[in-house]
Amino acid sequence: MLRGLYDWTLSLAAKKSAEWWLAIIAFVESSVFLVPADVLYLPMALSRPDRAYRYALVATLASVLGGIAGWYIGHYAYDTVARPILEFYGKYDDFETLRVSSGVGFIILMLITSGLAHLPPIKVVTILSGVIGVNLLLFIALAIVARGARFLFLAWLLRRYGEPIREFIEKRLGMIAGAGAAALISLYIVVKYAF
Repeated sequence: MLRGLYDWTLSLAAKKSAEWWLAIIAFVESSVFLVPADVLYLPMALSRPDRAYRYALVATLASVLGGIAGWYIGHYAYDTVARPILEFYGKYDDFETLRVSSGVGFIILMLITSGLAHLPPIKVVTILSGVIGVNLLLFIALAIVARGARFLFLAWLLRRYGEPIREFIEKRLGMIAGAGAAALISLYIVVKYAF
């Protein structure tokens, strides 16, 4: 199933309507969709490096708007919408554990790690932010920074290094960013429990 979604998303990059599809996928990724917008963004930016920053802004704006939708789902429709989505992905128990132990500081950390490495997936962070009642304006500001940094950094890499960076991004950046995310989480835990 995942491979089919990935291939379908990748095929959209060749269409004239790719920019709209990028916006749609970035939007729904932030609230309900499993495949990250990167799988569409990367081939689009590689095929048109002159538009890499434009695509980054489109993906950022749509992702933040989708994050707002996820926040509203978590805040106003947790039982009717969010819970079935989480159960569908098999993440409900993990989500409940996060919900019980999360605060604004943890949400900030999760937005950063999700922006860097999709850990945890952004949809989990947006819904959780709404459930625990993170201030919406603070959430929007943090989402702009976290998601914008990710897409603008990818745009910079693609503009600077072009095609050779694609393989690196697709195969290794997730692992490196995951290690960075693990370091940030470890730092948060140390700070939280040591002081």
